[in-house]
Amino acid sequence: QVQLVESGGGLVQPGGSLRLSCEASGMIFIIDAMGWYRQAPGKERELVAAATNGGSTNYADSVKGRFTISRDNAKNTVYLQMNSLKPEDTAVYYCNVNYRPTSWRGPADVWGKGTLVTVSS
Repeated sequence: QVQLVESGGGLVQPGGSLRLSCEASGMIFIIDAMGWYRQAPGKERELVAAATNGGSTNYADSVKGRFTISRDNAKNTVYLQMNSLKPEDTAVYYCNVNYRPTSWRGPADVWGKGTLVTVSS
């Protein structure tokens, strides 16, 4: 069983910055991908950014150039640096980890509980 602990959400003014963190712990053989999704009120959950074990990253068009995802593989932690925040970035942000619990078992997915980011003056 794997648990995710997210932190870093809060209230920030437009143009400000926040940094989200998500640490995975538990039965992990290898983490294949780590990412952040968000869900705004009345909208579907959407991918914000993801980083694979091989080092590749991808971003939603709406956050390119403003958000940066990074991983600390030694700590099983993923970060999301969010700069130049806009009111439309307001949402609950969820961490997602795709991992393998052992070398002989297939991949599994786990979600964090979410952390609220509010961008408002």
